Amino acid sequence: MILEKTVTSIDELTQVLNSLPNHYVFRGQCNAKWGLQSALERLLGRTWAAEKATKFEAYSLTTFQSKYHIYCGQEHTPKSKLAWLSVMQHYGVPTRLIDFTTSPYIALYFALEKYDPLLKQDFSIFLIDYSSLMENSLAFIKKNDRTFLETRTSMQNKQDEVFELTIDRRAYDIAWLTEPTELNARIDRQSGTFLMTGNLGQRIEDVLNSATYRTTTIQKIVIPAKLYESVYVGLRKMSINAKSIYGDLAGLASSIQMELRNYASE
Repeated sequence: MILEKTVTSIDELTQVLNSLPNHYVFRGQCNAKWGLQSALERLLGRTWAAEKATKFEAYSLTTFQSKYHIYCGQEHTPKSKLAWLSVMQHYGVPTRLIDFTTSPYIALYFALEKYDPLLKQDFSIFLIDYSSLMENSLAFIKKNDRTFLETRTSMQNKQDEVFELTIDRRAYDIAWLTEPTELNARIDRQSGTFLMTGNLGQRIEDVLNSATYRTTTIQKIVIPAKLYESVYVGLRKMSINAKSIYGDLAGLASSIQMELRNYASE
């Protein structure tokens, strides 16, 4: 179940994040009122339905694959469905994937990347116990399929295969955290991973709030607008910025844009 907690100081925020063990993943959002949604969920909004979500993903995937060779330049061709979805996510095609990172401070950066300090709105960071979530997901699968013998360790080099042949094909009502075996440089710099639903007919928050994950720590940390400046300065001191995360001209431009927004609020 997703629990909500509001911190009141930068010291409290730092203490909460630094006290967590290494088996957590994080996602920052610039508006604390937003829930946890994939881009595909946001696109469909109130018209969300299992059949519609499945149809939209299939259409996007087929169209992207069929035209990829025209626009890809020197980029390699993805070899699995998970890899294709990852590339589509990277270029802004609405997918079921939700970007997470193993670094809470990179997640904080993403919360501020689109943040407008002039609006003085609270922002947030989601945190999930990755180890517990995956153990509960695997237990769910094994309860429904006695032939499934994979463990978190055995899946390390075949995430794509397990996703395609089991998670996606069976459309289990579970949450799944993974990344394609072939990581692109940007995902690697961001310590990135993806959260998704196994069943496209289920919204991610509905799955996370289900009985399957009652023992998994899933939390939304609300950060008041008054802490924006402290968080921004702290990340700069840690050299966490668009230049280090993206490593290209788009990153440089984004870094300058963030600085200008900060100065405009003074």
